[in-house]
Amino acid sequence: MATELSVEEQEIVDYVEGDSAVSVDNLDGEKSRYSQIARDQIGKKKTVSIRLLESDLERLKAQSVSQGLPYQVLISSLIHQYANGKIKFDV
Repeated sequence: MATELSVEEQEIVDYVEGDSAVSVDNLDGEKSRYSQIARDQIGKKKTVSIRLLESDLERLKAQSVSQGLPYQVLISSLIHQYANGKIKFDV
């Protein structure tokens, strides 16, 4: 199943596959610097256990397949979006 690239992703592919990419002077230092930036951005994660209705979990799994990601990532993304006010929940 081929996935269509976004404009930004295609620009990256074109840049890397083209002749305009050049190496940086301090490659090891830059790798280290960007690795630290990535570590700082990822943040700490905590494992939690929750009980879900089996039917809800099956629907989440089906949705995750259609989105092309693991169901745990889908659940984590939903929680993250809710926690950051990007989606609302009405009781």
